[in-house]
Amino acid sequence: MSKRVIGLLAAVVLALVGTVALVAFVSGAEDRALEGEELVEVYVVTDLIPGGTAGDDLEDSVIVEEVPAKVRPDDAVDNLAALRGRVAAVDLQPGEQLLESRFVGLDEFADRAVGVQIPDDMVEITVALDPERAVGGLLEPGQTVAVIASFEPFQLSATVVEIDGQEVALPAAVADSVEGATPNTTDIILRKVLVTAVQQQENSSLGNGEDGSSRLNTAPDGSLLVTLAVPPYDAERVVFTAEFGTLWLAVEREDVPEIEDSIKTRGNVYDENDNEDDEVTIEPAVEPTEDEATANDAAVDEGGEAGTP
Repeated sequence: MSKRVIGLLAAVVLALVGTVALVAFVSGAEDRALEGEELVEVYVVTDLIPGGTAGDDLEDSVIVEEVPAKVRPDDAVDNLAALRGRVAAVDLQPGEQLLESRFVGLDEFADRAVGVQIPDDMVEITVALDPERAVGGLLEPGQTVAVIASFEPFQLSATVVEIDGQEVALPAAVADSVEGATPNTTDIILRKVLVTAVQQQENSSLGNGEDGSSRLNTAPDGSLLVTLAVPPYDAERVVFTAEFGTLWLAVEREDVPEIEDSIKTRGNVYDENDNEDDEVTIEPAVEPTEDEATANDAAVDEGGEAGTP
């Protein structure tokens, strides 16, 4: 047997040994990572579970896996029997753990599905808000709200200024002399916006408390996820405000008048009627008398101004 063949066989054997060693190392990496960790069992979704699926029909769509106790959510399902009489509130995706907070009573799911009709030409967008910016947590699906945007000052660029809320490009000749920032601003940017869903963090204290207190006098202690149905263009405005400013929601009933007013700044926040144009009184013209006309003509002949005594 030639040295070349021996060398080739030796290379193949070494490659196989290396591959086996690598596979063994990788296979044991998870065990080493979990060494010393307390493991607990959780249910993990294997197939898409559509919203509305009964808790009694989940056995074929989930499996039991072991995970470290520190990554197990507090409301993770440890017994499918706990979901009897409840349905999935939303679509559950493969790979996510089965959580009790994802399931609601059949009546509540029906209210969500039927009670709020979403127009076909609108998109739904969710924003996270502190309770004080969402009517103290009293919002409910089906209500309509006004969306209010507040902004801290924006630094103006050298070539753009803001006039009446619109950015206007400056000619190059004057751009270099422009400096400063926009004022603090607040304005209602959307009216009669449909609320389609309101979710609270798990530790939020909405609803009736253990001491019998009602949601009217018990504020939630976590942020709210409020879903709004808006046209695509307005969704962009909501996202921009959420990213670079502050959003507030105000419950808006049908009889609330829609009055056009100016964007609020420090300069006009104390004005009570800035939505009304100032009335300008124009006095009717009075024809001069014959003597006044003669006097005016004489004044003009002498180099003076008409009407000057």
